[in-house]
Amino acid sequence: MTAPSVRVATGPDGVALVTLDRPERHNAIDLETAERLASIWRGFRCDDEVRAVVLTGAGGRAFCTGIDRAVQVPQPSSPYSLDDPLLTIGPKANDLWKPVVAAVEGMACGGAFYLLGECEFLVASEEATFFDPHTSYGMVSAYESVFLAQRMPYGEAARLALMGTAERLGAHRAYETGLVSELTPPGGAVAAARRAAAILAAHPTGAVQGTVRALWASREAVRAQALAHAPQLIALGNLPPERQAGLFASRSRDFRVR
Repeated sequence: MTAPSVRVATGPDGVALVTLDRPERHNAIDLETAERLASIWRGFRCDDEVRAVVLTGAGGRAFCTGIDRAVQVPQPSSPYSLDDPLLTIGPKANDLWKPVVAAVEGMACGGAFYLLGECEFLVASEEATFFDPHTSYGMVSAYESVFLAQRMPYGEAARLALMGTAERLGAHRAYETGLVSELTPPGGAVAAARRAAAILAAHPTGAVQGTVRALWASREAVRAQALAHAPQLIALGNLPPERQAGLFASRSRDFRVR
């Protein structure tokens, strides 16, 4: 039997630790992982022992690098439709309103923002980096850009989304721009996130969940309108898959950390 791609550990303090466990693939998300994440979030809705969640990635080198490039997802021919397995990997997409705190060690890039965009706040190691490779590979950053723009000043989100692989946002700059709420020494993100989550789990859960729902509602309408444009923008702007693969194969390993 293969090991699960996502591990869950629940403590007596009401905090569940959810760990993406594909370190050999930088915790990239395949179809099995996407389905398991959705199942975990749905399960937490009915588990009264879980009152807060910490989400992280195994191995220390990466929180998550988005969808696994080995995954094949056939697409409809219509530019108005898009099959995206990452749309259902987040807690809010699965109607979970218990607070989720992200603990980021290493890289977080591309489709990782589907998850980070649905967490209440981020705790990151000082060595963490954030980037979005889409434009470098001839792909439109649509969903990712919407999530970023709701968490950062417009100029910072635009720079991160447009610079592709040429530049990475360092943890300190991410903290300065509000993407990250707390910095820790290397290896300390999970412990710090757990401390915060334990406080949230100790509060009356109805009040906490209502507050999460209110915070989400404050930006939900704008987000929904923005995401509605994503399928057409991707269909119009993406290069054919074979050309994307060629750009990926010839990618530069050089980048600047800002």
